[in-house]
Amino acid sequence: MDIVYIRELQVETVIGIYDWERKVRQTVSLDLEMGTDIRAAAATEDIENTLNYKTVAKRLIAFISESEFLLVETMAEEIAQIVQSEFPVPWLRLRLSKPGAVRGARDVGVIIERGTRD
Repeated sequence: MDIVYIRELQVETVIGIYDWERKVRQTVSLDLEMGTDIRAAAATEDIENTLNYKTVAKRLIAFISESEFLLVETMAEEIAQIVQSEFPVPWLRLRLSKPGAVRGARDVGVIIERGTRD
């Protein structure tokens, strides 16, 4: 299995459980690894034969920026479902974080894996 990835995609959204968090937009950052097979794209050099990371990123930016979640866990699950239902991705690893959410830490968040690696 090959991996197409997106690193440190930053999007502003409403995320958090506290009242003040519901009133401001905060930045979330995501790293996404998506299992795929790049051989057809490599052989043909045709974008139609690849997992287009720009298309994935644009879809996730639109979704995250328009959404509001209480928990990063819920947002992570929704992101994983979008990627696997809308793109040919049998396996993914997603790291979703809230930079600066905990004093003294660069960021906090979750890492999830969904699907199978064949």
